[in-house]
Amino acid sequence: MAESQSTNLSPIEAQDVEFHTDTQPHSPSSILPNEPIKLDIEHAVVEDDPRIWSNAKKTAILSIISGASVISGLGSNIQNPANAQIEQQLHASSGYISLSISLFILVQGNFPIIWSAISEVKGRKLVYLLSVGLFIIGSAIVAVSRTIGLMIGMRIVQAAGSSAIFGMGTATLADIYEPHQRGTMMGVYYSAPLLGPSLGPIFGGALTQGLSWRAVFWFLVIWGGIIFSAFLVLFKDTFRKERSVVYQNVLNSRLRKQQSSEAKDESQNIPKSKVGGENKTTSKDIEAQRPVIPSAIKDMKLSTADVNPFPPYFAIVSRKNNLLILIASALTFAFSFSVAYTCARTLSVYYGYDALKTGLVLLVYGVGSVAGSISGGYWSDRTLARLKAENGGVSFPEMRLESTKIAMLWSLLSVIGYAWVCQERVHVAAVCVMLFLTGFLSVWIYASTLAYLVDANTGRSSMAVAANSSFRGLFAFVAAEIAVPLQDTIGDGGLYTLWAGLMVVVECMILLVLYKGRNWREASVEREKQALDAK
Repeated sequence: MAESQSTNLSPIEAQDVEFHTDTQPHSPSSILPNEPIKLDIEHAVVEDDPRIWSNAKKTAILSIISGASVISGLGSNIQNPANAQIEQQLHASSGYISLSISLFILVQGNFPIIWSAISEVKGRKLVYLLSVGLFIIGSAIVAVSRTIGLMIGMRIVQAAGSSAIFGMGTATLADIYEPHQRGTMMGVYYSAPLLGPSLGPIFGGALTQGLSWRAVFWFLVIWGGIIFSAFLVLFKDTFRKERSVVYQNVLNSRLRKQQSSEAKDESQNIPKSKVGGENKTTSKDIEAQRPVIPSAIKDMKLSTADVNPFPPYFAIVSRKNNLLILIASALTFAFSFSVAYTCARTLSVYYGYDALKTGLVLLVYGVGSVAGSISGGYWSDRTLARLKAENGGVSFPEMRLESTKIAMLWSLLSVIGYAWVCQERVHVAAVCVMLFLTGFLSVWIYASTLAYLVDANTGRSSMAVAANSSFRGLFAFVAAEIAVPLQDTIGDGGLYTLWAGLMVVVECMILLVLYKGRNWREASVEREKQALDAK
């Protein structure tokens, strides 16, 4: 079926392929003999194309990575209800406990850069298996730890293991779904880890009270084992190197070097003919000796230097449209983390709630976030389809950001409302309403920005998501470190009024990319192409 939709390219032809992110792929029948082949890199010809897999197979993959992504959300805060017991049994200070949580967030956010680079060589499945296996090992050792130092070290291992799941899940969805479907599917996928901050305290509290703090981490071992088995038996790799910018760049670079070398050899061996007393090479001779390069994409092996994660990372960050959305996305995530972190403290200190009751209240925030993720993703796809139809069937990634406008004003109002119902110690029912609204509206916006990053970085989706994870991990780390001091100094009212101001900045950045991002992105693509051609 894939062969009927496209054409296989030889290495020579691959040099002439022009990859476009904003245009529709051309069918082979429409290509003139001497016309350069123009393909969207996302629709490059591949064997066993994941885009044409059955809906059942795609749904199975979505279910597996969604279930796996719960690990990311649970891992960061399921420990919270057990902290008092951990302090007592491991003779640790509250500072060490806070450090274990902060380092978990920081490592979980930045390690996907490494996993993304590995996936460019080994594919998605092996990375998932390695990362989940690492998470299981880290969780098991934490469960038997006798010192706080060992526990902190293994929490870092846990974070590194859990990071690939959330960092690469959206890239996996980009492998199997077309752009017009991604908003909805990413909304469904992202709803799973959003339940972590809500379910974590409930599970952690119940396991700690019923058994011990060690049971919390044995629970993670069991869950990790289930996910590992699902990846091993049911998951089929979705990565195709022909659709990777890394592979295409390395291929073109090697083709140019090989052709340059062979052309140099030819210049020393080309037969000469005397025309008008001068030695000249005929065009026929040159054509007859055009070099044939046997290496194809499927036979090409990448070296460690080829998959150095930092050049692709900086290539993502250096684009103005990406940088603004990465900052906006990271601030939105940091806000969500701050709410879950400080609300638990407010409920405990001022409302007298235990860990289980706190978890039940935070579940409202989780439900709002899930609803916002699914609804925002769906509305994002619907907006993209509408604008594409209005634009004569041509779409570009920035169209998707139009869907965030509907949530912007209400999001600011909900943040301010949450700030002051907490500050004034209003009945917990009002707190629940504000938690639901802030979760729903902030994640509505986040779902669209995440889908935009994937759409705007075709062929680099895993690195774009890894960059997003890196930014949000860093911002969440800072938010975790300053949230409590600010809460103690200026209260919930002051803290979340400041957050409302930051959300205004977030929304301005998104609007700026909506209106200017296309020009910035196309200019960046052209500069990168010229730099590559100059090598």
